[in-house]
Amino acid sequence: MRNFTKKHHFMLLSNFTHTLQNLSTCICRKGRSHVAKTALALSALTMLAPANASAQGWPANFKGVMLQGFYWNSYSDTNWSVLEKQADELSEYFKLIWIPQSAYCGGQSMGYNDLYWFNNYNSSFGTEAELRSMIKTFKAKGLGTIADVVINHRGTLTNWVDFPVETYNGQTYKMESTDICADDDGGKCKAWADKNGYKLSSNNDTGESWDGMRDLDHNSSNVQTIVKAYLNFLLNDLGYAGFRYDMVKGYDGKFTGIYNNAAKPTYSVGEYWDGNANTVKNWMNKTKVGNSIMSGAFDFTFRYSCRDAANGQNWSKLANGGINTDDAYKRYAVTFVENHDVEYRSESEPQDPIKRDTVAVNAFMLAMPGTPCVFLKHWQDCKNDIKNMILLRNLVGISNTSSWTKKTGNNNIYVVETTGDNGKLVAAVGKMANKYTQADYALAAEGHHWRYFLPASSEMAWPSLPSGTYYGTPSTTLRSISATEGAKIAYTIDGTTPSASSTAVDNGTAITLPEGDYTMKMALIEGGRVWGLTERQYSIKSFKPYQITINVNNDQVGWTEMNVWSWGGDGSHTTTATSWPGDKMTTTQELGGKQWYTLTYTMNTNDDYVNFVFNANDGKDQTENVQNVNQTSFFEITAAKDENGHRKVQNVTSQYVSAISSPVCDNAATTLPPTLVTSLDGRTIRRFTTHVPATNATQGLPHGIYIVDGKKIAR
Repeated sequence: MRNFTKKHHFMLLSNFTHTLQNLSTCICRKGRSHVAKTALALSALTMLAPANASAQGWPANFKGVMLQGFYWNSYSDTNWSVLEKQADELSEYFKLIWIPQSAYCGGQSMGYNDLYWFNNYNSSFGTEAELRSMIKTFKAKGLGTIADVVINHRGTLTNWVDFPVETYNGQTYKMESTDICADDDGGKCKAWADKNGYKLSSNNDTGESWDGMRDLDHNSSNVQTIVKAYLNFLLNDLGYAGFRYDMVKGYDGKFTGIYNNAAKPTYSVGEYWDGNANTVKNWMNKTKVGNSIMSGAFDFTFRYSCRDAANGQNWSKLANGGINTDDAYKRYAVTFVENHDVEYRSESEPQDPIKRDTVAVNAFMLAMPGTPCVFLKHWQDCKNDIKNMILLRNLVGISNTSSWTKKTGNNNIYVVETTGDNGKLVAAVGKMANKYTQADYALAAEGHHWRYFLPASSEMAWPSLPSGTYYGTPSTTLRSISATEGAKIAYTIDGTTPSASSTAVDNGTAITLPEGDYTMKMALIEGGRVWGLTERQYSIKSFKPYQITINVNNDQVGWTEMNVWSWGGDGSHTTTATSWPGDKMTTTQELGGKQWYTLTYTMNTNDDYVNFVFNANDGKDQTENVQNVNQTSFFEITAAKDENGHRKVQNVTSQYVSAISSPVCDNAATTLPPTLVTSLDGRTIRRFTTHVPATNATQGLPHGIYIVDGKKIAR
């Protein structure tokens, strides 16, 4: 089921004047049936072959991994500007990122109640400018963006049949009532149309129906014309690399073939939600134009095998396989273990999640053929493990058409060997995986209930911690992948190449990484000989929780009192009140001749943040969402409203940061004033509620010069 979580339900104040029936289903969809030699540098091994612009369905021998860059109600985490900031990191591990449907849907929405196709790309995830910037940045870094294409159904404006009139490139596009399937909503739409003087198509739906929005008649020439223009717009104007087709059970597979034959996307994957592999393969065959399959499909069979193995702790279930184990179809299999439709959402919407061993089933997926699609929540929660898996997959050159064999399998363990273009990878998953060994293979990486092995002849050093920025005191385990008995690992962090005189440790030794920015170089060493060099780039930072103050002025709207609803981040920033309109704001300060309501929050991690909605009149008058705030900020609520009737909020922090005074606190009285850390240009970096030493105040910040309590401090 696609619907709102409780905390977001109150925010949907749609400007739709449609019937209650249409509004109540605008977000919810009804449930649908269900290694390489030393001479090869790692950077070279991770270079993937460029996509073939004439590829049909999905490129053969594709070595990339896809990220599902959202989860249900991930409005903060997957805001376009937030995702764009992660481009450097994401592009190191993924070649494709699937994002939510990106046009406006009439209110806050995950995009499955599509309304606009060509115009109004100010969605719940950001503006059109932010969308274009993100796609452009991704493309420049070799990361293709996959559009979520929803064409089974479409929303209307004020009644059952009035689709928006849109103009693009001088062409006007308008769907008519006659573009709606004759049996839409089990005949309810026709009954309304007959009563109000409209006609529907004479054609019934060519697939499964879905109540709540208008099912489009894809036999209509007008529908086909508009869909083709829409897909062209996505590819050649917005810059998407390919399509994820939503709910393809809803219309005949031949239409996906028609549309892709016209648009020619490099990547196309259909959401044919069915655990029967043959049924999904039959759908792919229906997309054929000539003898060519025109779209891949999500491998639900594989997903259910992983779910059953993990949740039931019976790892022999992995033998049930998926489309990715069929040599004739594995090229087209997009494998996954969880997505936004099956993830755990809430106690009231448990869905069908992986309940345990999330990392292990990801390890299995990333060792197998097909194109793996990693779920964003798994990436966020198990990032280091997944990074290591992808690095090793890329190292041996596993593709969507690689061959594999089962080495052993029972209730406690399942082991496969996959042959890539550059070598072999052995993956063991299950309750006994961490006791598994393989002759002539060396342990390369491991985690809870999973292990990866490379041939001992690979002759290289391998660290457990991928390149990146880390906080605290992380460690990396150094492993010797070598046929040379007793080979140790020599390493340096000062930029020099490891030598016989460098620090050396035994295979499997964990090294605590010191604070700083440096390249760690590791190599095998034995008897004075040094070989098998590997490098990682680390930025190790300390972190101490810090406080931020949120300042809000409502002079422009004349509110005499104000409430706040807050959420996001590490989960500690929610309002005390458990229901809308949230907590009453009482603390204020005077600054710049204005009264500011103030709130104080503690940022507990380096990626912590808080989101807000401010409101008055018992929640009847509210602002738009203010998202991803992690520093002291000033906001003014304006008289202007967005398309949802919500007050717009202007960030005016730059006008006030240089003159910030201490917020009023109910019990604030200290010998020394609270410590304030600013940059040389006056931007507030950190604000504390008490006085702290300068060394503590700047702990974890990048090296540079800061102003701490009015004095310059060099860090």
